[in-house]
Amino acid sequence: MRILITTFGTDGDVYPYLAIGRRLAARGHDPVIATGERHRETIEASGIAFRPIGPLVDPEDTELFARAMDPRRGPEVGIREILMPGLRESYADTLGAAREADAIVTHPITYAGPIVAEVTGLPWISTVLAPLSLFSRHDLPVIPVAPRLKRLEGLPGARPALSWLFRRVTRAWADPVRELRAELGLPPPAGDPIYEGQHSPACALGLFSRVLARPQPDWPLRTRLTGFPFHDLTSAVDEEARRLAEFLDAGPAPIVFTLGSSVVRVAGSFFTESLAAVRQLGLRAVLLVGDEPGNRPAGSFGDDAIAIGRAPHHALFPRAAVVVHHGGIGTLGQALRAGRPMLIVPRSHDQPDNAHRAERLGVARVHLHPWPYRARRVAKKLQALLEDPRYAARATEVGAVVRGEDGVRDACDAIEEAVLRG
Repeated sequence: MRILITTFGTDGDVYPYLAIGRRLAARGHDPVIATGERHRETIEASGIAFRPIGPLVDPEDTELFARAMDPRRGPEVGIREILMPGLRESYADTLGAAREADAIVTHPITYAGPIVAEVTGLPWISTVLAPLSLFSRHDLPVIPVAPRLKRLEGLPGARPALSWLFRRVTRAWADPVRELRAELGLPPPAGDPIYEGQHSPACALGLFSRVLARPQPDWPLRTRLTGFPFHDLTSAVDEEARRLAEFLDAGPAPIVFTLGSSVVRVAGSFFTESLAAVRQLGLRAVLLVGDEPGNRPAGSFGDDAIAIGRAPHHALFPRAAVVVHHGGIGTLGQALRAGRPMLIVPRSHDQPDNAHRAERLGVARVHLHPWPYRARRVAKKLQALLEDPRYAARATEVGAVVRGEDGVRDACDAIEEAVLRG
């Protein structure tokens, strides 16, 4: 079968589908991943066919990227200023890519995908990467624009009221989807495109571990949790990899600091404060600073710390004492699988909700915006994680559960079954 997979975003929005695409190809299918041009090389290097789809976004537009990562307005900027202005472009691109497809698999924010599935009659499998996208009033998520409203959910009537409020505030964001459907002669969507409208009634996949969320009564009827579909990067044999291996072998387990492939571009003083916190505690640190030249802390590095661009998380995290990260679902999944305690510093989008779920599991502490990320506070939280053995013990238990799941296999099984049904 030729299976079109649409996605949009950073590396964390592409890697799960690369893992699924590679397994589908190994099963004899012909997967095609349609996403932004910046991911072409990565996808084609994995042996998967690539099709470009809009919206076109300038990767050098750091001002737009910073606003899209803003703790308060980031979700609105992403949807109203990036995705919706490019909706018609995305629809045309996706429709063209679907001409020879036997099924379509969609990412939560490829809003043109469900429309293309309806227009073409293709079997449609929707996916979500994090529990936030299965927005449930029974397990109310942490909303990035107002994370502290989560504290009110225990009050009588608070959950339906807050759910209604969130939907009311965001309803106009998806008006371009409603307008495009009307232009195409389609009926109004069955649900809000940002919420239930993104889910296929035939097959909705939750591409995350069941340790993060239990099925809820208001989830789509055909929701299936698969576990994380991990795409483990091959360790490069280069100078950075050699330096990292020597550093890890030379002393006790370090604290690993990473902001993934998204927040690392707007890191600010994160790495400087992180290094200072570790040195206050007399510990060692690995800083994954990305490609931004300003991310590397000033001064010299000795035996206590190393700063490198990036490293495969599946190989590095099991060797950490604690993993400090932004709460992106891909990074969180790797840290859960590694069985290591975490300090999570969420910024926007699904990150505050992911952080809350990890904290609820007993494997993490959270440093929540707007409290400044400063060495003194970070050192206290790290010390608490290291001195309380319950965090490490619980992380070990959860890691065994996550490692026992096979998200890639289960996702591919579900896709095949849905296409055969449909």
